[in-house]
Amino acid sequence: MQFIKIILVALVLLVNLTIAQPSWAGKDFTKGTDYVEVTQELNQLLNVKDNPEQAGYTPEQFQARLSQLQSQKYVIETARKRAQCFNQTGKTLGIYANKPKKYPTQLYFLAAGQITDDDWDCDGIYLPAGTQVVLTPNTEVQELTQPIAVKFVDGTQSIARTNPTTGAIELNVAPAKVFKAGEGNWLLPTLSQADIDAQVPSPQIID
Repeated sequence: MQFIKIILVALVLLVNLTIAQPSWAGKDFTKGTDYVEVTQELNQLLNVKDNPEQAGYTPEQFQARLSQLQSQKYVIETARKRAQCFNQTGKTLGIYANKPKKYPTQLYFLAAGQITDDDWDCDGIYLPAGTQVVLTPNTEVQELTQPIAVKFVDGTQSIARTNPTTGAIELNVAPAKVFKAGEGNWLLPTLSQADIDAQVPSPQIID
């Protein structure tokens, strides 16, 4: 009887391992559209590396874009959990997120000090007109004249923080794309920071 119990337990474990994905298994984001797009652009860029002006770049711009794409490719290849956004701005942040196979990408609101749940993909951030922002690390502060959405590749762990000296929002990772109204397929409403601060944070996206 004891032997039969042992066999049954072993069979249950075997079924769980073969049918259910182990909870410790990493996710493979190289099968997504982000990886395809990054790889294609990277290959196109490498094809003109000896003549970067063919792609409309100065040598410095070419090298900067090449480094960005290589970094994005590395993030996608090594990521083991979904993209997350961490709000360290001290105010409510508009973020674009989706829950795979359940909810498409749309605008949500993330309270100060919160990070998105890793069951969700944090695709990007909404920044209203008038925002002082540093979109790429080690670049100058710019003031937005219109709202934008910044997109991150799969697996990116992005942090938006407010610089205590300049008051500008800084991103720890350069966005993969920047959308203005009428570009891309994300809704870009006309909201001020005051409008965003007045929103009730979206509880479903909180980790």
